[in-house]
Amino acid sequence: MTLLNVLQFPDSKLRKKADPVSVVDDSVRKIVDDMFETMYHQGGVGLAAIQVNIQKRIIVMDVSENHSAPLCVINPEIISREGIQHEAEGCLSFPGVYETVERAAKIRLKALDRQGETFEMDAEGILAICIQHEMDHLQGILFVDHLSRLKQERAQKKLQKLKRRELT
Repeated sequence: MTLLNVLQFPDSKLRKKADPVSVVDDSVRKIVDDMFETMYHQGGVGLAAIQVNIQKRIIVMDVSENHSAPLCVINPEIISREGIQHEAEGCLSFPGVYETVERAAKIRLKALDRQGETFEMDAEGILAICIQHEMDHLQGILFVDHLSRLKQERAQKKLQKLKRRELT
């Protein structure tokens, strides 16, 4: 497996829309494996392929405390939403930045698994948040896009400050 480079804001590649996966084959499964390794190495709970400069509709997630619930979704689509929840979110492309975002409380997801089989699942809580967050990435939408202009500016300044600190 290979560790992939996670794009950092303001990289314009994060604004690209991902293309559907036409066939789930060994090359796609290799991408999935590399994405899981990268996500775990970075301490994340979700990663969209677009964040590692792969323009495919692939997401990996694991919201468990001990990496025991890996979930891969390919060509995901949310087929229903209900309720509202507000939780703090972070992002591997915005290291060190956390802001409260409004998301649906419960969702129903349809996707392909790593074998190319179609499945549906219900999600709520942190898993629903993670799915919605990562699916935004596939559309070129970042979690800060859901914030007020003031909070967006604050998040960008915090990220710049953290980057300056890393350089010294």
